[in-house]
Amino acid sequence: MRCHYCEREAAYEAEQSGVVVGLCEEHFKARVEELAESDELASLRDKIDIESSE
Repeated sequence: MRCHYCEREAAYEAEQSGVVVGLCEEHFKARVEELAESDELASLRDKIDIESSE
């Protein structure tokens, strides 16, 4: 399988609802960094902290 963003061999594959997407090492790391800095993840962290303290 090839990377979704470039033509390199995919190092990682993600599947959702039967759709499989490959990512090379470089693009996988870039996506993880983007997600780590996202507002959605911060919101999820806040929600988990609130729920775990109840």
